[in-house]
Amino acid sequence: MPSVLLSSVGRLPFVRRLGHFVDLAGSLHIEGIERIAHHARGRMLDVGCGEKPYQAIFAPYVSEHVGIEYSDSFAETHASQRPPAIATGTGPDLYYDGKRLPFDDATFDTVLSAQVLEHTPEPQALMLEMARVLRPGGRLLLTVPFSFRLHEEPRDYFRYTPHGLRSLCEAADLHVLECVPFGSVWTAIAHKINSLLTLRIVRLHGLGQLVGKFGHEPGATRGPRWALVPLAVPAMVSLAAAGRLMDRVLNDPTEAIGYVVVAER
Repeated sequence: MPSVLLSSVGRLPFVRRLGHFVDLAGSLHIEGIERIAHHARGRMLDVGCGEKPYQAIFAPYVSEHVGIEYSDSFAETHASQRPPAIATGTGPDLYYDGKRLPFDDATFDTVLSAQVLEHTPEPQALMLEMARVLRPGGRLLLTVPFSFRLHEEPRDYFRYTPHGLRSLCEAADLHVLECVPFGSVWTAIAHKINSLLTLRIVRLHGLGQLVGKFGHEPGATRGPRWALVPLAVPAMVSLAAAGRLMDRVLNDPTEAIGYVVVAER
């Protein structure tokens, strides 16, 4: 019965919209992706694509969206248990060994790497590979976390500053056009509290996966504490709203949830 209730709640459109609003890291990250989507063009490679959650955002700009995943790590995720890309069009088209991308040099006009670099034990090697498959004048669209909880353990290795990102790009002969934060101190604080409430106290991990969250993490093993939902959900909504408001009123440029980078080969 609890699993039936969870599935029923997860299918409600209102719950999906609410989940998106209180997930500040997720919603602000998507806003960042939307701001840079116009840089994409032609053939786009999505490195660490998961279930291609940004496919609709880039569809107006690219002629082809090729998704690739590191086979070993993807097999450990909740997303890998869902219908494959060949059936749904929303998942990896190819898998690789995590070392060399299986493409010739200068194959793509755009490379997207969204929230992947922190899970790469050798980030410079991946940057060099992504630059290699870009055509001259092609764009790398990169997003990374700065202030974010441990996730997808033990494959969670790094957090990145703007200076580190520029260094990684320069070493791969990529010219940084934009490097901008998403979120600031107040949304970062609010997101951390909401994550604590969601994952540790109310245990809404499984519900989050039903509405498209936590796809790259293992499946939930414990059900929600339903009795706490009426108390926790209003608190999370209030925190999310207050965090967004305070970031506008009292922004701290040295704080961010993460960064969005556009670089050109």
